[in-house]
Amino acid sequence: GDVVITNDGATILKEMDIEHPAAKMIVEVSKTQDDEVGDGTTTAAVIAGELLKKAEDMINQDVHPTIIASGFRMAAERSGEILDSVAKDITSADEDQLINIAGTAMTGKGAEANKEVLGKIAVDAVRSVVEKSDGNTVDMDNIKVEKKVGGRVEESELIEGMLIDKEQVHTNMPKKVDDAKIALLNSAIELKETEVDAEISITSPDQLQSFLDQEEKMLKDLVSKITSSGANVVFCQKGIDDMAQHFLAKEGIFAVRRVKKSDMEKLARATGGSLITNLDEISESDLGHSQAVEERKVGGDSMIFVTGCDNPKAVSILLRGGTEHVVDSVERALDDALRVVGVAIEDEKLVAGGGSPEVQVALELHDYASSLSGREQLAVRAFAEALEVIPRTLAENAGLDPIDTLVELRSH
Repeated sequence: GDVVITNDGATILKEMDIEHPAAKMIVEVSKTQDDEVGDGTTTAAVIAGELLKKAEDMINQDVHPTIIASGFRMAAERSGEILDSVAKDITSADEDQLINIAGTAMTGKGAEANKEVLGKIAVDAVRSVVEKSDGNTVDMDNIKVEKKVGGRVEESELIEGMLIDKEQVHTNMPKKVDDAKIALLNSAIELKETEVDAEISITSPDQLQSFLDQEEKMLKDLVSKITSSGANVVFCQKGIDDMAQHFLAKEGIFAVRRVKKSDMEKLARATGGSLITNLDEISESDLGHSQAVEERKVGGDSMIFVTGCDNPKAVSILLRGGTEHVVDSVERALDDALRVVGVAIEDEKLVAGGGSPEVQVALELHDYASSLSGREQLAVRAFAEALEVIPRTLAENAGLDPIDTLVELRSH
């Protein structure tokens, strides 16, 4: 099988063949953390495991599971309040802090050597797609990541527009169009097949020529509708007839066919264009705009670059790397970085790392537990002790004495 080198908790757990139902729940915890936040997957799995261990100890002491669940819920709620109070405010303008956040998410995932370059790309990409209405919202679907083997990781780049892994349909079309007016077609540039099965009986060469001439005229009419709208670039979700390709090339129009639906939607967001379902209704107001549309060779393959969009609400990232494994590990690291930067911009909050917030929360939870009179107090204390597994594990991994380290941390 394939070799996967990573310290990403979610990736490791995904690759493991786990049968135990409780262990499967831990995998789900890690997966949810990855989907929602993008990082902290190992932390989530370790804390969940420690909470289960503490719960087992309490059950052995005859504490009812309902009490344990209730106490854990109270502790989780209080933990959120404590974290809010110790968190530092951050905005999308705090570039250095956001790059540091991205760098933390990429550490240990094969991208450390280039985390500044990739961190900057991640921050710029997320800031490009932030929607400011009732707070900040970031839709990760508006960031497209394309990877190509070849070149160095630091050659990876952010495209303020779209990158389409396709080539133009005809060799006689221009390789680059400046001041691109872009038609985004949902329908094919082909002659429609009739609903009924009809046969045409042709008995002479003249009739055949007349039939072909009519077909040619109909395709010419379709192309002239595109040219009269002012479009000089066409992205088509469906097919483009060979004859239509020839006419488009003759008009100097840059055309790409069979573009994925998701890419068409991103193109619309990047260029400000509308998806056109009926060529009869195409108009200049439907067209998108970019400074340039160009076909370039990347790693031996042709790709379409749509660059210089006026106010792109969708952007692309081109990832490079020497081998398939390098590109895959960089993609995983970048995906985590994009998600955590997105969450930081949405929540506008930042906490320290290295086990510091866990120790702070644990200390305050012990105080909170003292204010409770019921048996839930035991569960809240157990929750606090479970959180300390993070600084304890970090201390062990660093070759320090975990008990001495925890005592020292608590005293600060």
